[in-house]
Amino acid sequence: MANRPGIFPTFFLSGFECSTFLWKDQGRRNLVEETQHRKHAAGDYALLRSLGIAVSREGIPWPLVDRGGSYDFSAIDPMIEAMNRCQILPIWDLCHYGYPDDADPAADDFADRFARYCRAAAEYVTQRVRGPHFFTPVNETTFFSFCGGEWGWVAPYGKSRERRFELRVQLCKSAIAGVKAIREVEPEARMVHVDPLVQVVAPKDRPDLADEARRETYEDTFLAWDILAGKAHPELGGSLEILDIVGPNCYSFGQMEFQEGGPHRAMGPRDERIMPLCDLLNLVWERYGRPIIIGETSGLGEGRPAWLKDVMEESLAAVARGIDLHGVCLFPAVDMPDWHTGKWLHNGIFDVVEEGDNLRRVPYGPYVDELRRWQKLLNRVTDLDEDPFSNPVELEEVIAAAKRLQMQPDKNWS
Repeated sequence: MANRPGIFPTFFLSGFECSTFLWKDQGRRNLVEETQHRKHAAGDYALLRSLGIAVSREGIPWPLVDRGGSYDFSAIDPMIEAMNRCQILPIWDLCHYGYPDDADPAADDFADRFARYCRAAAEYVTQRVRGPHFFTPVNETTFFSFCGGEWGWVAPYGKSRERRFELRVQLCKSAIAGVKAIREVEPEARMVHVDPLVQVVAPKDRPDLADEARRETYEDTFLAWDILAGKAHPELGGSLEILDIVGPNCYSFGQMEFQEGGPHRAMGPRDERIMPLCDLLNLVWERYGRPIIIGETSGLGEGRPAWLKDVMEESLAAVARGIDLHGVCLFPAVDMPDWHTGKWLHNGIFDVVEEGDNLRRVPYGPYVDELRRWQKLLNRVTDLDEDPFSNPVELEEVIAAAKRLQMQPDKNWS
């Protein structure tokens, strides 16, 4: 029995890209099919098991299962079968940028429709997958509101700051309704609310933009979590119990220079204006005092092992400060295409090799080696035992490693 049990059976988590957005001029996209995860589900989860990872983020494609009041969840049956066989615990993403063609996020009934779907999804998976049960009602609410509300990348194709704010509030309202519906089915269900953790600074030649950049860092970044926690728009019914587990995403391009039109510009890895990840995580902890996981993180190409090293050093520095960190999600497990160009990003634990119509999974050895090194440093498992759910992570061992290694935060984001 753990002295200080973690929430999950393994400290390292992973997941599979599962976006189902309507994309600009390309119509409905399904990244599960584009990466062939559904086809390779059995093998994909066996790969996670071989890495000592027992938790994975997995999507339920709302626009593909919702039939206007009835639901067909057969699309996720291969994933459920594979997870059960490999004993992988899912965190179910219920809205990963996609919603049904006949739904309108601005409509009064959008949140109610989402809640009905969440209830049906919870009924389906809780009967078929061993618990405990975890859900992410709306993935990356803040980023979704940028993509669909201001940049016009995905439906509903808004192109104004005002539309972005409206969309975010509606998505938060829907997420709160979804949490309540899920807990009517499974009162003990846990929620993981994922959103990017960012810092925005003014361009060196535009100090007049400093206030706007600061607002994006210290206010805009947190507004969705604030609504879910009931700190903002309390009339929507948020609370700390609804916020539950906070899942900040940590990528190098989250450190940005403010641009007045369009997405901000990512700073270079040695820019003196970068804020250490440890300090960013501390902002989340001080604001909410809720359990934290790093909801997504990955490097690119040959930078993947160095990025994992940086993230782990910063994470352990945060743990040493007292932050309640329960895991790090290496996302994605399998490579994914760039949304804009279609080129493979080489950001997964496993790359893909195109062999005719098949996408063969190939581990990126240096990334795997770095994962193994950290598993050993933290005294975490490298191979799953017969029942990986039988014992949660012993957080005292993670805390002891943080104190032993004495990692110090720095500004070098690889």
